[in-house]
Amino acid sequence: MADALAIADDVAEVVAGVWHWSVHDTRIDFTSSSHAVAVDEGAVLVDPMPLAAPALERLGPVAAICLTSGSHQRASWQLRRALGAPLWAPALSQTLAEEPDGRYDDGDRLPGGLLAVFTPGAGTTQHTLLLERDEGVAFAPDLFVRRGDGGLAFVDARYMHDPHEARRSAQKLLGLPFTVLCLGHGAPLVENARGSLRRLLEDDGQL
Repeated sequence: MADALAIADDVAEVVAGVWHWSVHDTRIDFTSSSHAVAVDEGAVLVDPMPLAAPALERLGPVAAICLTSGSHQRASWQLRRALGAPLWAPALSQTLAEEPDGRYDDGDRLPGGLLAVFTPGAGTTQHTLLLERDEGVAFAPDLFVRRGDGGLAFVDARYMHDPHEARRSAQKLLGLPFTVLCLGHGAPLVENARGSLRRLLEDDGQL
């Protein structure tokens, strides 16, 4: 039987209309992070871990659930059943527990206007979801984690499908219009996210 997922107590606003929550994920003994985007119909959940009912209510009605990769199913199916919200997943995902309501490819638009950008490397189905409004927010899957000093680091190569491809995906991200970088594992980078990514690539010898 799979380990029960920890439940987050509350959400924190990253920038206007974007929220973050995280828990210690016992399956990986590390932090797993989730996000939500405000839309006219309520909220779009991105890679959701479980969230306590009062915190979920703060987000308003859930309009849709979007997965950045097949490995980030987390509490998505339970939330789909409980809330009746449609769920979107990458077209290439082959290990989903259930069939999603929609599948997407690179360049597709998802609920909330999120743009899917194929960024493989850590896995084979992973996409960054780009919110192209105001300052621009990129929701990256498993490419990065936060270092102990708060900086940005690549996920350990032991947990990547193709570390070299992950570096190419990180370079691709620099061409996207964002100023906030939200991670699948760790707190969002709100201040100088692009600079942090550029420094990471420079230190890694990729720029």
